[in-house]
This record gives sequence, C-alpha cells and structure tokens, in this order.
Amino acid sequence: MKKASFFTLLLGLCLMMITSCKTEFEKIRSSGDVELLYKKAFEYYEAEEYLKAQTLFELVIGSYRGKKEQEGIYYSYAYTHYHLGKYILASYYFKNFANTFTNSQYREEADFMAAYASYKLSPSYRLDQTYSQKAIESFQLFVNTYPTSERVGECNKLIDELRMKLEKKAYSQAELYFNLKQYQSADHAFENLLREYPESANAERVRYMITKASFLLADNSIDEKQQERFETTVENYQDFVRRYPNSDYKKELDNIYKNSSKKIKAIANGY
Repeated sequence: MKKASFFTLLLGLCLMMITSCKTEFEKIRSSGDVELLYKKAFEYYEAEEYLKAQTLFELVIGSYRGKKEQEGIYYSYAYTHYHLGKYILASYYFKNFANTFTNSQYREEADFMAAYASYKLSPSYRLDQTYSQKAIESFQLFVNTYPTSERVGECNKLIDELRMKLEKKAYSQAELYFNLKQYQSADHAFENLLREYPESANAERVRYMITKASFLLADNSIDEKQQERFETTVENYQDFVRRYPNSDYKKELDNIYKNSSKKIKAIANGY
C-alpha cells in the first residue's frame, strides 16, 4: 500500500509539473499583453521551441502591421514553418516576405529559402516531380535575380541534382513502356529524354534502348509499316555506332542491324 501511495504521489507531482509548464505558456498566450507576447515569441524562437514561437507570432503580427518590428516577426514566422517541416507554408511565407519587404536585408535569403523549401519537398524520382520542377524554376529565378550572390553556386548544384532526378524519372518511365512492350511509346519517351537532357551521362544506354525499341516496334508492326520502321532502326544503329564505336552494346546491336537489313531486303523482294 505504501509503495502504491508513493507512485501515486510521484505521478501526481509529474502531472502538476506538466500542468504548470502548460499553464505558463497558456498564461502568456492568453495574456493579451502584446509586448510580452512579442518578447516571449522571440525567446521561444531562440530556444528552438518553434511551435510555441509560431503561435505567439500569429497573435502579435497584426498588432505590428506597418511598424519596423513587423519585418523581424514575419521573417522569423516564416522560419518557424521551415523548422517544423511545413515546407509548403514555409515557401509561401518566405516568398511573401520577399515580395512585401522589398528593401529588407533579408530579402535575398528569403527568396533562396522559398526555393529551398520547395527543394525539401522534392520526393523520390518514382513519385510526382511537381515540387522538383518548382524548385528548379525558383532556383533559376534566384540566380537570375541575384547573379553575384554567394548562393549562386549552391543553387546551380541543387538544380543539377534535381535535373538528374527528373532525368531518372524520365528514363524509368521510358523503360516501363519498353518492359510493357509498348515499343512506340518507349521509343518516343527515350527520344524525348535525349532532347530534354542532351548532355546526359546515360546517353549511350538511352540510344541503345532507342535502337532496340525501334527494332521490336518494326518486328511487331503490320506489313505496311515494317519497311519504314526497319529503316529507322538501321538509321538508329548507324547513329549509335558513329557515336560509340567501341560500345559494349555494339555486338547485340550488330545482330539487330543484320536482322533489320535482311527484313528490308526481304520486303523489297516481296517475301
């Protein structure tokens, strides 16, 4: 019984401590004292208690509209969203800050953070890449707006990273078409990939896949379309060999070329 009473008392003390802490914040939050709310908001922010800081910033920001303090409040308020992982809202509020406080010393950083918050939303290449594209556009706008900024190098690096992800997404989609035996769609998708990413490090593999897809498309086509499509395969092969004469794929593509040439000859002879 004594042991049970001890634990009951201990639990009660813990609950009292928790209640006391909550009561302290609630007293501040409900005080209506604008100066106190302002002061405590920044104290919580510096202590990295971002949710509490955000709550208090929301309560006072209207009271400081048109005053010099509003800039610091809004800037820190945008950062609370970022630190809490609310990247959509963070991007919105950083951009809004940059558009509102156009002469602020923090405008450049806010524009960068608006883009960086979108970057943080960029998912795996297997998923929708809307935020990746948005981040690229935002970083590019930043570079164009602040060409002498120290952040330009970082922006270009992040743009390259995101473009690689988009390229990987494009390749994955084209490969899926190929695996599903939708060879015409695969061919178009691989061609579009090269147009979009002409300097791709994976260009040799992509051109190899284009040649394979065009051959399989021709081989599975109706008679009326076979000759033209086999001729396209031969053109793709010749382009590949010209670019990559020592490729590991050449032996396989040599066979495709021979088979395509035979098919073209047979069609021409009416076989």
